[in-house]
Amino acid sequence: MEQVNLNSNTFPSHTSFWWHAIKKHAELGAALFSGLIIAFTWITEGTYSSTIESMLYIIAFVIGGFAKAKEGIEDSIAEKDVNVELLMIIAAIGAGSIGYWTEGAILIFIFALSGALETYTLNKSERELESLMEIQPETATIFSNGEERVVPAASLSIGDVILIKPGERVPVDGVITKGQTSLDQSAITGESIPVIKRIDEEVFAGTLNISGHLTIKMTKRSEDTVFQKIISLVQEAQDQKAPSQLFIEKLEGWYVKIVLVVGALLMVLPHFLFGWTWEETIYRAMVFLVVASPCALVASIMPATLSAISAGARNGILFKGGVHLEQLGSMKAVALDKTGTLTEGSPVVTDVDTRADMSEETFINIVASIERQSTHPLAKAIVDHAGDVTFLEPEDMMDHSGWGIKASIEGTSWKVGKLAFFSEDEGFDLFEENYRHLQSSGKTIVLAADNHGIAGMIALKDKVRSESATMVKALKRRGIEPIMLTGDSEQTAKAIAEEVGISSYYANCLPEDKVKRLKELKKKYQTVGMIGDGINDAPALAVSDVGIAMGQGTDVALETADVVLMKNDLGKLTRAVNLSNRLNKIVKQNVIFSISVILILIASNFFQFLTLPLGVLGHEGSTILVILNGLRLLK
Repeated sequence: MEQVNLNSNTFPSHTSFWWHAIKKHAELGAALFSGLIIAFTWITEGTYSSTIESMLYIIAFVIGGFAKAKEGIEDSIAEKDVNVELLMIIAAIGAGSIGYWTEGAILIFIFALSGALETYTLNKSERELESLMEIQPETATIFSNGEERVVPAASLSIGDVILIKPGERVPVDGVITKGQTSLDQSAITGESIPVIKRIDEEVFAGTLNISGHLTIKMTKRSEDTVFQKIISLVQEAQDQKAPSQLFIEKLEGWYVKIVLVVGALLMVLPHFLFGWTWEETIYRAMVFLVVASPCALVASIMPATLSAISAGARNGILFKGGVHLEQLGSMKAVALDKTGTLTEGSPVVTDVDTRADMSEETFINIVASIERQSTHPLAKAIVDHAGDVTFLEPEDMMDHSGWGIKASIEGTSWKVGKLAFFSEDEGFDLFEENYRHLQSSGKTIVLAADNHGIAGMIALKDKVRSESATMVKALKRRGIEPIMLTGDSEQTAKAIAEEVGISSYYANCLPEDKVKRLKELKKKYQTVGMIGDGINDAPALAVSDVGIAMGQGTDVALETADVVLMKNDLGKLTRAVNLSNRLNKIVKQNVIFSISVILILIASNFFQFLTLPLGVLGHEGSTILVILNGLRLLK
């Protein structure tokens, strides 16, 4: 008889699940339970003795206020400073000490409820990240030695052949070697419409295979996939605080100290200055501690920022922190790289012109053999144009970044690159007329020279992205000046700029020139963004106030940038700016509203118009309202 092995972890796992669920909502549960005790005690007032009623209110105090009191004390000890939590606990205890148990308990209840709501915002952001992490499959079907095997996705290696059936998610980044399908990429790019994927096209981990059977070859380690980078970026963004949040937190300590000092003075001075009774004096001091607390002000920023970061990630816009999210809305100008940003980054060879003694086939073979070592889009286009040829093996390769490449093939020295890479005595005059003609039509020219001078040139045309012109118009409408930076010639830059509607551009830019231009633009416009996708854009991305990388760009650009636009969709830039503007608008609304409420409540208390219950309701109600206002950004 086959022995049945009961999994001893079954029951603990269920217990662990329920315990995790209870723990996640413990703060909200405690707040609501304390509210029920308060409601019961208030409704049955007079039924029991005053001692029992006081005990019930004390129980409500402890249940509702425990989490916030613990948090306040721990933070106060760690930072050696007072905070809002301690201020509210002191106010509640003070209210109870002068016989206002109901008001003190209600204060604790609403304070705990607003705290639970803020925690909900944090948990909501974490849940979205967890749900994103759950998308990536834990197992994969590999084809090895003529058979299929299901293995843990974490054990896969680069080069493994993986089979993906309809309805399954892609476990790793790879290239399709067999099959065709419709792929749902919404988890990566935020686009809702599935895209068709064919042989030799790239697929990403976490995307859903809808219709076809696929065979893919793994190209990246599990920890290096685009999917994992998204998760890492969102986690980093949640941990980074915006400047406004840091300012409010710094202000909080001083503000609370001032409130405590003023509250202490109000417990004594009005009795002697205005002839108030001691009960009225202490009561007004307690009301002051409640209404002057900056709870709403403190909650004005963080929930809104986290909501915006989550909304951006869900729509294929990744922010590396609140600081970048805030700055994006204050941009006055944005510098744009041309190749791979304004254009699709997939140029094609359109013209080949060679010296009389050099055949086109030989010329293309030599240039492609040299360019095969480069990752630049122009180099890839030349290699693709060469087709299925036997490539030569270049020696003594030397890359001159932004200029070109030097190499030796079969004893002959070669130079491949832009016109400025060649000297005047290398025979350019033979090609000058055709060169100018091709340039004027917006084409990029790559020249190549051997020991006898320039042997030929290759003209390439990169297709402008369909959304580039629309994006440029949208930026201008928002008062953001678009400026193109490119390594291409003046004529090519001018043609592309005119096509997309950019009036200001800089041509012939090396990586260091882009950095120089960025510094100049920052002096003129104060806050300047930079959009790029290549290794040569990384220095400029780092120098800009907000570095924005195209999602399918190089790893260096992705790591250097502050914002990443997935799917290489420039249209997401205007969405990101809109999201930033909405965040800044909501934060401004929250700050003005919370300060106004505090001032009105303090004035009402001083003129003895305000009771403690109304003070609690006005103050804590404003806190809940600013949190709810921030949560609107989740839409």
